[in-house]
Amino acid sequence: MSKITGTMDFGAIEVTILIATGLTCYVLVRSFRDCCSTPLKGPSSTFHNFFFGVMPYLRSAPDAGAIYEEWASEYGEVFSVPGFLGSRSIIFTDPKTIAHFAAGETYGYVSTPHSKRFSEKLMGRGIFWAEGDSHKRQHRALNPAFSNAAIKDLTYIFFDSAYKVKAAWDVILEAGPSEGTLIEVQLWMNHISLDTIGLAGFAHNFGALSGKTSQIAAAFNNISSKAGFLDNAVFLSSFIIPILGYIPTGRRLMLNQLTRTMSNLGDRFLATSRDVSSDKSVIGLLVKSASAEKFSHEEVKAQINTLLIAGYETTAISLTWALLELLRNPAMQIKLREELVQSGGDPMWEELTNQGSFLGAVTCEVLRLHPPKPELRRMAAEDDILPLSAPIETADGKLVDTVFMRKGTVVTLPVVCINRSEAFWGSNAKEFNPARWLGDEKHQAQEL
Repeated sequence: MSKITGTMDFGAIEVTILIATGLTCYVLVRSFRDCCSTPLKGPSSTFHNFFFGVMPYLRSAPDAGAIYEEWASEYGEVFSVPGFLGSRSIIFTDPKTIAHFAAGETYGYVSTPHSKRFSEKLMGRGIFWAEGDSHKRQHRALNPAFSNAAIKDLTYIFFDSAYKVKAAWDVILEAGPSEGTLIEVQLWMNHISLDTIGLAGFAHNFGALSGKTSQIAAAFNNISSKAGFLDNAVFLSSFIIPILGYIPTGRRLMLNQLTRTMSNLGDRFLATSRDVSSDKSVIGLLVKSASAEKFSHEEVKAQINTLLIAGYETTAISLTWALLELLRNPAMQIKLREELVQSGGDPMWEELTNQGSFLGAVTCEVLRLHPPKPELRRMAAEDDILPLSAPIETADGKLVDTVFMRKGTVVTLPVVCINRSEAFWGSNAKEFNPARWLGDEKHQAQEL
């Protein structure tokens, strides 16, 4: 027994030494990279811990965008923040720097190795995983499925979902007490999102709006539920030490279940779409165009997973925010309702996409104020020189009009900060104001 225990103790020591060595190497490499880049100002250790940087602080904050904006005002529009294991990440809020970053997307700036592994495990090698020429090829194959003509053919699906929700809410309200009924709007928006994506994306009716349950809905609901401290700690640590991602925590088991469910659905959707030549769903059009790009079976399945994950929760949350903002602004409700009534029924595609419509302005303003993806995180694929709109002062007191950045540096584009920044949108940047998209903002504001 003592011999076995001794062997186990020795093995545990070996693993501990291996992990410690790996972490030390990681810290040394990141420290070398950071010290060779232009030294940038940024928040102090007050806002972070050594292992996860500012992530826990930002995740617990009620408005991360406001924090980023405050830091940009204090340290300059390009600054650095503490990252994993004592490293530094660079944050962009400068317009010229952002334009430079956008021009290099998928080539000069790529997903971090940790994010790439996570994306591949959850969704496969789809459009979110791909980079460079592979991303371009996948984007080209997806274009026909997301063209104006293709979406126009699917418009009726969105109207049908809206009518089903109205009918269901009418029943709930009529059966409820006279003083009013509480409706869990987010849940119903989840139902709309799932049914709409199912029909428009895969010609499949999940039946969520009719009260049916499905494995995919249950899997999404489980993932959205709050995890415990240990689950979150192991999950965040797995981005630093990939082997921790194999520990069967509750969150990991739920992710595995979601992956299996999506894989089974992908096989079923593919089999169905190949049997129906007139299928106008996203997957139907993708299967037709994928042959020209020589897509593999796994690549097509990865696009299915991507559409499910990227479209489900983001759509539901955006719909919920739209209803909430309209609830806060009754005058805007009336204006929007009047515009829709003037259409004489269901608006035509041309009316829905009219840039001068109030509906379009409301949609843009919801997405501006509540972006589905609050920030974009990438890694420099090569050494780069970042241009600046105006000079900034570095951490060592020098004034520079460009920033040198080493290959492998992690950068973050804080979308929610930029979308609410007064520098970009004016003094009312934090307000919900669709009129900003209609040109004559002052006149529109007086009307409301």
